[in-house]
Amino acid sequence: MILHQANPPRTLDALVARFSDAPAGTRVEAWTFDDRAARRRTEGALATRGITARIRSAYKPVVSFFLEEARPGFTAARIAYPVHPAAIPNRFLLESYPLAALLAPAAVSFTAGTCTDLYDITLTYPEGTETHRVFAPNREHPDLEGAPMLSPCGWLIAGDQSAPMPTDYEALFHGAMEAVAAHDWGQEPYFEELNLAVTIPADDEALNHDDEALSLREALHEDLYFSLLEYFGQLSGRPVGDRHLQPGQIVPEITQGPPGLTVSLRPLATGDRMGAHQVLDNTTAPPAAAQIRDELAALGGTRFTAPTRAGREVEARHISGDGAPVMISAGQHPNETSAIVGALRAGRVLKERGASFTLSPLENPDGYALHGRLVADNPRHMHHAARYTAFGDDLEYRQAPSALYENAIRQQAETLSRAQLHINLHGYPAHEWTRPLSGYVPRGFAMWTLPKGFFLVMRHHEGWADIARALTEAVTADLARNTELMEMNARQIALYATHAGETGFEMVNGFPCYIGPDPRHRVPLTLITEYPDETIYGPAFIRAHEAQMQTVLAAQAAWQGLAASAPSALLV
Repeated sequence: MILHQANPPRTLDALVARFSDAPAGTRVEAWTFDDRAARRRTEGALATRGITARIRSAYKPVVSFFLEEARPGFTAARIAYPVHPAAIPNRFLLESYPLAALLAPAAVSFTAGTCTDLYDITLTYPEGTETHRVFAPNREHPDLEGAPMLSPCGWLIAGDQSAPMPTDYEALFHGAMEAVAAHDWGQEPYFEELNLAVTIPADDEALNHDDEALSLREALHEDLYFSLLEYFGQLSGRPVGDRHLQPGQIVPEITQGPPGLTVSLRPLATGDRMGAHQVLDNTTAPPAAAQIRDELAALGGTRFTAPTRAGREVEARHISGDGAPVMISAGQHPNETSAIVGALRAGRVLKERGASFTLSPLENPDGYALHGRLVADNPRHMHHAARYTAFGDDLEYRQAPSALYENAIRQQAETLSRAQLHINLHGYPAHEWTRPLSGYVPRGFAMWTLPKGFFLVMRHHEGWADIARALTEAVTADLARNTELMEMNARQIALYATHAGETGFEMVNGFPCYIGPDPRHRVPLTLITEYPDETIYGPAFIRAHEAQMQTVLAAQAAWQGLAASAPSALLV
């Protein structure tokens, strides 16, 4: 069922048409959401008509300035970034990421400036200094709750005109949001799959640092997905960020092509995630769903399952063995793919050691199948649409008396194992995460906007603080033996501090950690890993699932010595 279709004119074509009859010598400056090559071609097309044009990027304009306009050879760069009352204080510092890495070995420093829309830049060369002002076009507008928000926008300067300029990119976003708002949705869950098929002309531009890229396609996926979650949350009467919302599966599919949008309702997809069989220890990409099932079957033990909305099955195993038992889970957010492989690898080792444990390596198979579908077009995008279940919720937050579906696997694991330690493997974006048309910084997820190394979250019940800390100390001491992991942490944390400030986490043996009480979990101790793994492949992916496995093995080993001193109460 198609709800809306649109094909807005391409902004760059409209610019050429608009100024085709302008007098020779006319000067034009514009900021659009287009890649560098397309903007240069448009400048050339206008030049043939005698028009001097400079078309810049409305997305991360200061990064584009250094990539496209700054004269090379400088040894230092001082950047005073804008500060605007409608944005968080470090908004434009975040927007400059990852310049400190891109401009090395030049010395780069950042200070809060006095302007609300200009970066003041001083470049030092052997022969002297140059100063530049980089305009950051933004519009102030209300969010869904009426609070002020500042978002990048198109802009045009021509003659005595200097004003925001509508763009195709913004038209596609707002057209999708308006089409959804115009529909009568009935009762929650509102749909099976809400599909947003969007084409934009912009290509991704890889940056010369880790997994970073300028990707307007990825940014639009993220903005549409989370904006629609916020819209349906408001429609349901829930507060922004409430993870109990169950709207259905929201699927933005952003591909390259002329500007176009189709909003439609579809039935849930039910197929398996496919792929070739891989050697588990050297897996360079997420495995096929069939291989995950095969790896579980090879462990033996007691099989237990839970259903999903789309008719798939969550599968887990209980392995009876010696010592204090543990629960191991992964794939709650199945775009965090290193966790799945790390959990399976750890299960193999623990089985060989005769340990007692439950293993649920893919708690959200509906999301995993969607992730496989999305990465077929855009393998290096985060695809947070695959983060939640086919209900559109975070399964951990699902509560009785509603049907538990996937979450039932944890209750079974608790009953079978009687474990007091749950090792819950996760990941987060390996590169910057933005929402350019909704304030730039992901609302509710601001702490995740930049990579900051491999870190751990240790949640515990009241009375378990000492043992939680001892476990964290033991695990991080073991992880600190991994020199590659330590080097990645040091590099990412230093860059994070430059572009965002302190991580906000306690450092334990070189790892950012949060240790604190949380009564939500029935198990007294929950150790959560967070590896920057979304979008990585090849050797980087191997290093990621190696770290995930190492964490499980270290935690299980440490727990054997700590369990005897734990409070006597079991599950609550």
